[in-house]
Amino acid sequence: MNPLKSPVRHKSRAIAAIVALTFLGGCATFSKDNGLGTVQSATKARGLEQDVQWIKTEQEADNARATVKKLLAAPLTADTAVQIALLNNRGLQATYAELGIAEADVVQAGRLVNPGFSFGRLHRGDDISIDRTFLFNILGLITMPVRTDLEKRRFALTQGRVAAETLQTAADTRRAWHSAVAAQEAVKYMEQVRMAAESSAELSRRMAAVGNFSKLDQAREQSFYAESTAQLARVKQQALAERERLTRLLGLWGEDIRFRLPERLPDLPKAPREIADLESTALRQRLDVQGAMQEAENIAAAMGLTKASGFINVLEVGYWRNSETGLPRQTGYEIDLRLPIFDWGTARVARAEYTYMQAVNRAADTAVKARSEIREAYSAYRTAYDLAKHYRDEIVPLRKRISEENLLRYNGMLISVFELLVDARQQVSSVNAYIETLRDYWLSETNLNLALNGKSPGAMGVGSSTQATAGDAPGH
Repeated sequence: MNPLKSPVRHKSRAIAAIVALTFLGGCATFSKDNGLGTVQSATKARGLEQDVQWIKTEQEADNARATVKKLLAAPLTADTAVQIALLNNRGLQATYAELGIAEADVVQAGRLVNPGFSFGRLHRGDDISIDRTFLFNILGLITMPVRTDLEKRRFALTQGRVAAETLQTAADTRRAWHSAVAAQEAVKYMEQVRMAAESSAELSRRMAAVGNFSKLDQAREQSFYAESTAQLARVKQQALAERERLTRLLGLWGEDIRFRLPERLPDLPKAPREIADLESTALRQRLDVQGAMQEAENIAAAMGLTKASGFINVLEVGYWRNSETGLPRQTGYEIDLRLPIFDWGTARVARAEYTYMQAVNRAADTAVKARSEIREAYSAYRTAYDLAKHYRDEIVPLRKRISEENLLRYNGMLISVFELLVDARQQVSSVNAYIETLRDYWLSETNLNLALNGKSPGAMGVGSSTQATAGDAPGH
């Protein structure tokens, strides 16, 4: 072997290795679904049975539109409403784009910084000097595996957040559907109350005209009729507001807003759910808890990169090849290293450490809140079930029995028609109160599922708007 050729061969091999690494660094590619499969698996494992789709192309948009049209052809159930929202809610579709953004960061982290090349041509009289320099970022090559791993961790964290947002949208839609159906039912029963009040007011007016009814009693009947008319207007507006809230979540406009809802809420289940180990189940399944813990782990991993690159933040190697007229060809290399004279990286390292401490405390705080929220959610769920069952099995049957007895007494001319009308209003109001407790049950059931799997469902009070009965109606 010629010893004079050895340095040239070593340099050639080094250049070939750098070129090969550069080529491999450019091989990172995107996945077929941009990480949506992980989101679909996470939501399905947490009870979401509807299809989760990220619509990217015109063909997929047309298919989704056809599916929505088909679902809108029949009265919406809670499940079909959720499916429409997953397909047609543009805010949720915008959230899915975060998957593509995060995966793009992963791909970018797996690609080396483009190498640099400089070329210079100088001449002095007939003498010509040509300089060629090839620059390559060595630090980027060294830290590429760590940076790629960090971006993969951030990508997984984004997938968890997107899954939580999907569950949140499904829960919001389900709650809006139950509220809209209950409000629609309330309008129907409130109209019956107003009709009874109108009949009573008209009868009192006629009896007062012939001197068989006092002005005080007539004023009471007229007052209740006026108040029931105002109450009906408020209930109608509430029903409109609940329907519009559902419409927004479904992403509907134009002719599609004429969708139909069923006439009544689903029946109360035979028995409430029994969940063992509430707190451990929530900590194991809740996406916000998992996300907070994963974020702390990501910061811990990033601290390693910060400490490793805190002292040296720029390291480049350059290969030189110069030629000059009348002289042998000149080759060599240069190393570009930023000297840590002013910045030793201590501030970056300290920032990373404090950020990690912050993330650890936030993860612990999220876990504490999750334990409390799941206890509150389950208590609200059981209370709502017991109240709805009490109205269904006790209050409504008693009101019905009282109405039947009053009808017999009226037929026997033992009570007046006014007493019969008052009893009819009270019976309708007790049924309306049962509808509200049934609505509260279904809302609390949705909140419980979200507290178990997704994130904080917010306020979980039980039936603050539920009326006891209408027995305390004005004037009676």
